[in-house]
Amino acid sequence: MQLLEGIIRDYDWGSTTSIPELLGRPVDGTPAAELWFGAHPSAPSLVGCDGVALDALVAADPAAALGEAVAAHFGSLPFLLKVLAAASPLSLQAHPSIPQAEAGFAREDAAGIAVDAPNRSFRDRLHKPELICALTEFDVLCGFRDPAATLEGLATIAVTALNTVRDMIEADPSPAGLSNLLEWLLTLDAADSAALAEPVVAACVIATEGPFAAERAMAAALGARYPGDAGVVTALLLNFVTLQPGEALFLGSGNLHAYLQGTGVEIMANSDNVLRGGFSSKHVDVPTLIDVVEAHPVVPEVQRPALINGVATYDIPVPEFSLQRIEIDGECVLEPGPAILLCTKGHAECGDHVLDRGSAAWTPASDGPLTLTGRATVFRAGVGLLPEIHAQKA
Repeated sequence: MQLLEGIIRDYDWGSTTSIPELLGRPVDGTPAAELWFGAHPSAPSLVGCDGVALDALVAADPAAALGEAVAAHFGSLPFLLKVLAAASPLSLQAHPSIPQAEAGFAREDAAGIAVDAPNRSFRDRLHKPELICALTEFDVLCGFRDPAATLEGLATIAVTALNTVRDMIEADPSPAGLSNLLEWLLTLDAADSAALAEPVVAACVIATEGPFAAERAMAAALGARYPGDAGVVTALLLNFVTLQPGEALFLGSGNLHAYLQGTGVEIMANSDNVLRGGFSSKHVDVPTLIDVVEAHPVVPEVQRPALINGVATYDIPVPEFSLQRIEIDGECVLEPGPAILLCTKGHAECGDHVLDRGSAAWTPASDGPLTLTGRATVFRAGVGLLPEIHAQKA
């Protein structure tokens, strides 16, 4: 086990307080949006006193770092752990499946678009499933709501500007119809976008009580942040969920979503493929987004795992990562790595190493089981069941 230094990303939507307070650092007014723990090549964490980059450490001896099975299957650390602290909304976005990512990456390579170009949609050949676990109340837009419920919600916003939206849903509430509606919203010019969004936001500001009040308040807040953006109406088509601390949501390929506000622990596959659909000045590739987005309505499955012997295990249906929340009260034995440990509360010790609030550690596969002692909340990010192991267990 070696202590791990995370890398702060200062995107403008970040909180100025959450991550500095977690790390015990002064609050200086600079937004700190994400704290990365992992081996992503754009911002690898630094390991131990020598400050070796984690991706270089893994590459030097993959079998020792990852274990032979994980090294053979993935070749590198397949997940990225983050603390995400949103003071304002992130972009509406979706992530591709592996076949979509492979095809898109090849297509953009063939077109001569540089991997780091601002108009590039696919920066690698991987999918990017993710799970967000709330540390504070955390607001999320997550997948299309049932069209009947969406119409009920839109009926509480009494503006004629929404007539076209209502008519399109009533005419074709199927996934294909919702996909067509999304494409229409994404391709409005600036004037038409404002003509749609502004009266909707004004009505939501006024109507603060009654059914769908939370959704209207959400739309009003988005409209204040992104005036004239038709993404406000897109947001009203999606499920609006508020996670309580310890609760989590898994977001798979094609799920149109946005994190709106709050602080949470996020774990994902080690990919940077993001297709945006609003609330962003960055590249929006509408045809590719429409191809990737899964428009079948979903009911968000909020995870509230029970503690079993002090361990809450989140349900993650992909092999790239796993996540456990461990409430240590005395002594706890952790299974072998590869894993990243993040302490969000209290104090725990492992040999000569100390994990305080905000600190993290890297545990390679070669370490074997570890014993932590103390009183602390520790998140353990690891690799999930590999397909061949899963098949054997089934």
